Formats: sequence, C-alpha cells, structure tokens
Amino acid sequence: MSPSRTSAPSGLQTTITHGDWRATVVEVGGGIRSLTWAGEALLSGYGEEQMCPASCGQPLLPWPNRLRDGRYAFRGVEYQLALTEPQHGNAIHGLSAWQRWECREVQPSRVRMGLALPPQPGYPFSLDLNVTYGLDGDGLSVLFEAQNRGSVPLPFGAGHHPYVQLGEGVDALSLRLPAHTVLTSDERQIPTGSLDVEGGPWDYRSGRIIGTSVLDTGFWDLDRDLDGRARVSVGDALGRSIELWMDREFEGVMVYTGDTLEAPRRRRALAIEPMTCPPNAFQDGRSVMVLEGGEAVQFGWGLTARGFAKGSV
Repeated sequence: MSPSRTSAPSGLQTTITHGDWRATVVEVGGGIRSLTWAGEALLSGYGEEQMCPASCGQPLLPWPNRLRDGRYAFRGVEYQLALTEPQHGNAIHGLSAWQRWECREVQPSRVRMGLALPPQPGYPFSLDLNVTYGLDGDGLSVLFEAQNRGSVPLPFGAGHHPYVQLGEGVDALSLRLPAHTVLTSDERQIPTGSLDVEGGPWDYRSGRIIGTSVLDTGFWDLDRDLDGRARVSVGDALGRSIELWMDREFEGVMVYTGDTLEAPRRRRALAIEPMTCPPNAFQDGRSVMVLEGGEAVQFGWGLTARGFAKGSV
C-alpha cells in the first residue's frame, strides 16, 4: 500500500492493515496518527486535517522528555539547544517531531519511516533514524533503529508518546505498572530523586483504579519477563484491557493523565511513554546511550488488546 498524497498538516498518510487491525502513520514526525481494532480506537489520535497535538503518537528522538535550560555537556563540550518548552525553560522531546520523515519501505501490514537527522546547533551529530510500524495477529509492534553516520561519538536517547484510549476517560481505568521506583520532580518536571513505591500512592504493581490521581510521572526499575520485556496494562469494568510491552532498552516509562491538556483531551486518554533514559538525562548522564562512529542500535515496543468484541463501538 502506497502513502496517500495529501496536503494535510501531518503530511503523507500511510495506512497499514492486518485482519481487524488498522493503523495510519504520518510523514511529519514519523508518528502513528491512529490505531484501531475492528473499528475501535485503541490510541487517542487526531484528524488528518489537524496538526499533531500534545506529541500524540510521536517518536521522541534523540532524547525523550525534558532537558533543563536546553543545556548539556558531552565529552567536555558544552551545547545549547532551543527551548521548545519556553514556559518552563526546557528543551523537550528531541528534534524529530516536526521533521518530514520519508517512507523508506511499505508493505500491506508494515511501514518503515526514516529520517536523516543532520548536524545542527545544539546537536552537531549525524544520525540516521528508522521507526518501523508493523501489525500482526497480536497487534502493533514498533521497532526503533538508530545509527551514528558520523565519525565522532554522539549521545542518544529514545522514547515514544502513545495515548492509550479505553472508555470515556482515565478516572475509571485500572492501571497495572510493575515499577519499583518513582521519579520525584520539581515544578519544571525535572527529576530531583526517586522513591520506593511500596505501599505509597504510586504503587500500581498489583493494579488499581486511577481515580482522581494526577500523573505526569516517571516510573523506573520495572519487573521484566524472561525475554527482558516489561508490560504495562490498563483495563476497564467491562473486562477489556490494553497492554503495552517494551524491550529492555526502554528502562522506564512516563505516565501522563493529561491534566494540562485542553478539553476534550483533558484526562481523556492515558499516555504511556516508554523511555530509554529519564528526563534531563543529557544533563545528568543517567542511562544515556553513546553511539560511536558507525555504531547502530535497535529496540522496540508494542501494544495488544484483550476482551474486545466486534461491534462494541
């Protein structure tokens, strides 16, 4: 299936399908605009004639989340990035969100989006990026690939920003999140430390109702299967559930209840954001990948659903 030609703000649209699964991937930002099973939306998306709101479905590259003052040092050199969250004085969610990615490969159930990120002020490194979206009987899989196309080392981190949608809002959802620590943050959403979740308000390891809890929170030290995957799930009173899995390279996850969004998006869907490193990692060095000249890495996440019946919409 070829990308559809369009003048939409999100650029060319590529729709892939497998059975009852259907996803639309966009050129601007290389993100996923919609994901449905049998016509039911599993991710909160946006219309073809809209700009992507609130990082909806976007990859976060070459760093996820916030960087205080947009400043960092790497190998003894100081760098300054544009402050893309000016109200808090942060650089946020990397450099790829408003770039035009290219459709490098497309099949009926699979599309690979690529971006050659050139050296630029604040990040003078040459990075080639691929994000491959695939559908099969289990649902959605997303494969990240990054390669240093230059001759000098570069710092790298990755994340993704899907909003899981189930029912009419987040309050009634049950969240199961197998994390042992939570990141504490200041008023700029920059980490100040971490706490053990046991017995506290951030303990979702056994699953519990979100209720009125306000989350814009990083969770770390995730329990994992033998294959290295961690799994976060949300469920509703009808017995339906959506599970997001992430490979070992995604060391933590940000969970956001959408309280700062405008209606009708406010607390409508739950952002579950896999991240290879925490906020402000370029500054404090925690879990930052260093790619040597020519070095490449790959890792992924995915999503599946259970308990949905055709005709439930």
